[in-house]
Amino acid sequence: MAGRKPGTVKTGGRKKGAPNKLSGQVKEMILAALDEEGGVTYLRQQARDNPTAFLTLVGKVLPLTLAGDRDNPVETVTRYTLAPLE
Repeated sequence: MAGRKPGTVKTGGRKKGAPNKLSGQVKEMILAALDEEGGVTYLRQQARDNPTAFLTLVGKVLPLTLAGDRDNPVETVTRYTLAPLE
C-alpha cells in the first residue's frame, strides 16, 4: 500500500497552503493577457457583451464567506424605496 503508515509524521512535500507552481504560472499568464487587452476597459466591455460569463468570473473571485470579528462585525443594510402608484 502506498503512503505513510498511520500515526507517522509527514515529512517533505509542500507546506500546507502553498500554491501549486503550475497554478501560479497560469494565473500570471491570464493576468498578462488581461493587461495586454486593456485591463479594466476590457472587463467592462465583457460585462456588457457577455454578462453571464462576466458574472461567473465575479463569482469565482468573490470570497465564499463573509466574516466579521468582535470589533468589526459584518453589518447588513436593508433599504426600501417607495414608488408612487400610477
